[in-house]
Amino acid sequence: MKNFEKKIEVRWADCDPNRHLRHSAYYDYGGHLRIKFFEQVGFDSAKMQDLNIGPILFKEECSFIKEILPSDTVLVNILKGEVSDNAARWVLHHEMFNGSGEKCAQISIKGAWMDLSLRKLTIPPVELASAFHALEEGEYFTYKKTKQ
Repeated sequence: MKNFEKKIEVRWADCDPNRHLRHSAYYDYGGHLRIKFFEQVGFDSAKMQDLNIGPILFKEECSFIKEILPSDTVLVNILKGEVSDNAARWVLHHEMFNGSGEKCAQISIKGAWMDLSLRKLTIPPVELASAFHALEEGEYFTYKKTKQ
């Protein structure tokens, strides 16, 4: 599974009074895509409950590039950042594109897996680690300063 992406239709409730996607909706779209990815690789909520594990986030950061409007359909992908060999700790990235294919935002997430009984970090099953390592690689970008 090299490339994982989904289209999300912007809902009115996802917008703010400025008539564009509210900042927290970007994070919601990223979270939605990660859950869909887990389901796709065989780790839906029932499986995670059986394993008594769950993903946790240490840091989530979004860079907003171009506004997303209520009439847009957003393409969101998931890319691999730094992932430990056993995928106990990981960095994932999401890119968001509008209907015209313009990149509008990028999210970077640092996370790990938690044993939900012990409330301590744990190592995920090998199959889940393999799914993380099979993702297409991405890089988090930085803005270059421009003269004004």
